[in-house]
Amino acid sequence: MERRKLLKTVVYGTIGATSVSLIGGCNNRAAQNNAPNASASLPNVTWQMATSWPVSLDTIYGGAKDICDRVAAMTGGKFKITPRAAGELAPPLEVLNVVSQGAVQCGHTASYYYIGRSPFTAFGCAVPFGLTAQQQNAWLYEGGGLKLLQELYAQKFGVIQFPAGSSGTQMGGWFRKEISTVKDLQGLKMRIPGLGGQVMGKLGVTVQNLPGGEIFQALQTGAIDAAEWIGPYDDEKLGLNKVAQFYYYPGWWEPGPVWELQINLNEWKKLPVEYQEILKTAAYEVNLTMLARYDTLNNDALGRLVQGGVKLQKYSDEILDAAQTAAFELYDEFAAKDADFKRVYEEWKQFRDRVYTWDNLNQANFERFVYSKLKSQ
Repeated sequence: MERRKLLKTVVYGTIGATSVSLIGGCNNRAAQNNAPNASASLPNVTWQMATSWPVSLDTIYGGAKDICDRVAAMTGGKFKITPRAAGELAPPLEVLNVVSQGAVQCGHTASYYYIGRSPFTAFGCAVPFGLTAQQQNAWLYEGGGLKLLQELYAQKFGVIQFPAGSSGTQMGGWFRKEISTVKDLQGLKMRIPGLGGQVMGKLGVTVQNLPGGEIFQALQTGAIDAAEWIGPYDDEKLGLNKVAQFYYYPGWWEPGPVWELQINLNEWKKLPVEYQEILKTAAYEVNLTMLARYDTLNNDALGRLVQGGVKLQKYSDEILDAAQTAAFELYDEFAAKDADFKRVYEEWKQFRDRVYTWDNLNQANFERFVYSKLKSQ
């Protein structure tokens, strides 16, 4: 496929208006040496990027920075985007809002932070019992998901967005006490965003949506009893293991979340088509490399956490069954009252059923076999 071909140099005159290309084989120096001669007539552009992430998270904030670095490299420094940490240009949960208003040209964030504006936005990132990272990319890139979401983002927010990073399946959160049944969830105060938070609410949890940089203090002071963030590497960075003992899995509310590069549509239309294609390409690259980074880092981090005394716990089947039932009840409720949600949900659900059937037949059977042999090897 065209998007998977390696580009050794950036030749602007040959970048197609609808192609997305992976540039992993192009190093920064080669791009900088080739770009100036090819782009002499292209303008100098300077943007700011708001993000929802603290600088300390070299994975997710690092992905936002990587987009900016790749754009600069591929334009010989003519298109410069400066990433800003959460709170510098906008509150961490307000990135879409400031980009929509045109106060900032672009942002890097999680779409499910904005379900209050419209619940369909959750599908751009993750929904409970939804798609793995690979399945989410399949739906977005080849299953019509991105095209549909971009149409709605343009209509609702004046924004165009692109997938720009994934963590893979997340962990199920940190709890200050053990939970085994749905009854154990009653009255717990938990930081959890998106539709996952609403499902937890149906199970009796008091839900709060806090940015990543505020989770540690909230757990430490007892303002919340539990919290989820991403996974072992980032959770260790935030120090969550120091204020909660029980670490649950799997993160059923985020089986394969994808972050977004969100761009004000008016600013997007001002860009030369070459710069548009470069932005799309940089986002595509980061969408692949961030997932690879998490898969590389998480297991070692988990080992350190367990050695430090963290207690790994699997969610009981009772909790998983109740959560899945509540999730699809929630989707039906939204579909009954929100036409945009219904439109996305129906297409997404059809794709989910098809890809689950295929993966269960092939990949899942392979994984069940090889994982069953791990202890005997």
